[in-house]
Amino acid sequence: MTEKIPQIPPKKSGKIRVLAFGAFDIIHPGHIDFLKNAKKLGDELFIIVGKDVTIEKHKGKKPSFSEEERRAQVQSLHIADGVFVGFEDDYLKLPLMISPDIIALGYDQNAPMKLLAEYFPTAKITRLSPHFPEQFKSSKFRSIFPSS
Repeated sequence: MTEKIPQIPPKKSGKIRVLAFGAFDIIHPGHIDFLKNAKKLGDELFIIVGKDVTIEKHKGKKPSFSEEERRAQVQSLHIADGVFVGFEDDYLKLPLMISPDIIALGYDQNAPMKLLAEYFPTAKITRLSPHFPEQFKSSKFRSIFPSS
């Protein structure tokens, strides 16, 4: 399957580019807080929404909303400078195209830290603090929006 390659704007001189990524299946205040704080880390925020098959592979269940619905939901928050769906065949392709200065991770986000450090040796990897995790965690919303 050939995936459409998104147009990533060229990096602006002197600007700090931040990357955040995740499933963003059921947008809740914890996600919004995470993305707003990620945006504060730099000048530009780019977000990668995981492919449906990638989410199912990593989480063991299908997302409640399609990758395009999830991308549109994140875009509608008007926090990011660009929101894209990742690639199925190579999940590092899009982050490498974005070329972040900072990679923002959620407090409980499983990320391949060694791989990120290897492929993004000059990027600062920052794990952000939670926003009322006992109240705003995606797993708490799954009973409202079960996966298909």
